[in-house]
Amino acid sequence: MRRCLVATTALLALTGCAGGTEQPEGHPEQAQPTPTAPTTPSTGTRTAILTAPRQAADARDLAEQLITAERATRTARGVALTQAAFTCQVLYRQLARHPGWHDTVLSRSGELEDTVRGHLTARRSLRGVLTTLSDELPAWRVVRPTPLARLQRVYRQAGREHGVPWELLAAINFVETGFGKIRGLSSAGAQGPMQFMPATWAAYGEGDVNDPEDAVNAAARYLAARGGSPFDVRRALWAYNQHTGYVEGVRAYATLLQRDPGALRGLHQWQILYLSARGDIWLPIGYRAPERIRVADYLSRHPARQLGTDTR
Repeated sequence: MRRCLVATTALLALTGCAGGTEQPEGHPEQAQPTPTAPTTPSTGTRTAILTAPRQAADARDLAEQLITAERATRTARGVALTQAAFTCQVLYRQLARHPGWHDTVLSRSGELEDTVRGHLTARRSLRGVLTTLSDELPAWRVVRPTPLARLQRVYRQAGREHGVPWELLAAINFVETGFGKIRGLSSAGAQGPMQFMPATWAAYGEGDVNDPEDAVNAAARYLAARGGSPFDVRRALWAYNQHTGYVEGVRAYATLLQRDPGALRGLHQWQILYLSARGDIWLPIGYRAPERIRVADYLSRHPARQLGTDTR
């Protein structure tokens, strides 16, 4: 059985890098897309009701927008919740690219200071996993995530049964596939919302690798087996993906959820933003590309989905 479990599919989108991972020894290969005839990526109706958030003009502007949006993710519903979460996501990416703004934003974050710090730590760590940018977009489908109420139940039940913090399971599900939003069109390789390689699924999985409940329980079994007794989070995550940046990034999100469980509501609504060689590209719910496509071709049809040109 391969020691390293996952192929960090959504890591590319959630941390903002597009391919080019430095694979540690023993890390499974990335799945290759199944060759198909080119098609125009399709998008769902949800795109039309969301608007791309504006970039902040300076640190104070960012702090004001971010804290307003973070607070809204605790109470808003429907499109208002999704829009507020999207705003948070875009602003955290912008903030991470401007270290000189951190102190000002943190000082104005009030009761959300630890949450903002957690996001910055997670993004800095996960961004370090990946090294190059691409001028192509991935062969993915982007679908609606599994409902949050079901996921929360699954995380907690699996966590109790296997002695793994539920927040750790949620953080991995978020980093790997955005809570199941990303589905890679591939003939082999990592599969499902927790991104199992076939050999690891054969050893730890039961049921359907694409079913959230089955996949989360398998991940909990794997983490429990690899984390030792008493359970060591870093040791378990290192077995899941042998890169320090991955370990610390996922751990930062898990810690954030332990301190601020309400943050899960917003994270669940984050969009798929893909940092290409031309900057952040929005792949909305409904995006479907059976094979990799050039960013330039995609933007020629959807220019509003380029959310900035900064590639840091």
